[in-house]
Amino acid sequence: MTIRCEIVSQDRTVFEGDVDIVVLPGAAGEMGVLPHHAPLLTTLQYGFIKIRQRGQEQVFTVAGGVAEVQPDLVTVLADAAENIEEIDIKRAETARKRAQEALDRGVPADTDAYLSIEAALRRSNLRLDAVRRYRKTRANLIPEG
Repeated sequence: MTIRCEIVSQDRTVFEGDVDIVVLPGAAGEMGVLPHHAPLLTTLQYGFIKIRQRGQEQVFTVAGGVAEVQPDLVTVLADAAENIEEIDIKRAETARKRAQEALDRGVPADTDAYLSIEAALRRSNLRLDAVRRYRKTRANLIPEG
């Protein structure tokens, strides 16, 4: 028995398929969703979506959004999401460094600029943490930092 899962970011469909379980970083904490789950709607925190499909696990980063759960369907509308296998480590490290340097120069007077820099730092740290935790090959792992 499976449940349909659709993970959609602002610019593309990140995943679509029938899965055994979906684990979401919900507003009240991590939650597992199995087939025939009670309907619910939750906001999503920065974190990881894990799905198991025929014994294989896939992990996705998610940077906010909402999830709607129906007994036969989980729909994730993410602010940003990606499969951890697609993460470009060098790009994430560069983004983290650029954001950290911007914050080290001092807090911008413009609130929107500050929030944008802070969000970029959180997203890059999330990506790097995902690679550290979940990538299968040790060669792809990066040091803490």
